[in-house]
Amino acid sequence: MQDSPHTPPERPGRGLFFRIRVAVLLTVLAIVVVYACHDVWARRARNDWKRTLHVAVVVVRDGPVTSEAVERLRTRAPVLEQRLAEELSRYRPSSPRPFQFSVFGPIDGAPPPPSAPSAPGWVDTVRYQLSLDAWAHDIDARGAYGGKGYDTTIYLYARPPDDARRKEIEGSSEEGGRLGVVRVELDETMTDFTLFVATHETLHTLGATDKYAADGAIFVPDGLAEPALVPLYPQRFAEVMARHRAVGPGLSKPPTSLLQLAVGLRTAEEIGWRR
Repeated sequence: MQDSPHTPPERPGRGLFFRIRVAVLLTVLAIVVVYACHDVWARRARNDWKRTLHVAVVVVRDGPVTSEAVERLRTRAPVLEQRLAEELSRYRPSSPRPFQFSVFGPIDGAPPPPSAPSAPGWVDTVRYQLSLDAWAHDIDARGAYGGKGYDTTIYLYARPPDDARRKEIEGSSEEGGRLGVVRVELDETMTDFTLFVATHETLHTLGATDKYAADGAIFVPDGLAEPALVPLYPQRFAEVMARHRAVGPGLSKPPTSLLQLAVGLRTAEEIGWRR
């Protein structure tokens, strides 16, 4: 006679507890998936340009940056909005004003933002993104601005210039995301260029790509505001994703005014201004 296999009795309540736990986990997973899908949809909807996008510019001050330099960012923001509205009208004459910029801060005593990895793999990229999100959350918790409700947030980490003759500025942002960081040696002479770079990072979050090489050379024709200009150089405007104004073959200069900002054809296509 063959012995029948012995099945140990199920612990009382174990099956019910297991099913409840699985149901809770599946519910949490479903909520996460729905939120993620909604966020992706909302970010893509920005590129429809059916409404004005709201951009928060949060000034994080490191050292004795003057209040006048910060205030000048606020007074020049409407000029930037108007210039971008003029550029959009070249592609979509009947569209609403594309951007509203709100400047908050300054916030003092905050740590510097994390540095992006120079040659990131996916592990370094995830680690950096988590660090950036935590840093941004800390800045928002300090009460500088509402935190939610903005299509894009650009954090300006501002310090005073080390050399009055040469001031540094650099930026990074999430391509197709919602966050950007600009590190700048800020004084009143840097206002327009700082807002120019903030716009550059804002457009990255909307899908625009850089129009310059690693050595700073501007791509031709995509990095030219007026690629059909005769003679080609000097260009009258600075294409926003090229960051500089081309003044000759392989030669460029940073813009001196927001009135020199232009959105070229390729950038307009990338962000949905031209289809």
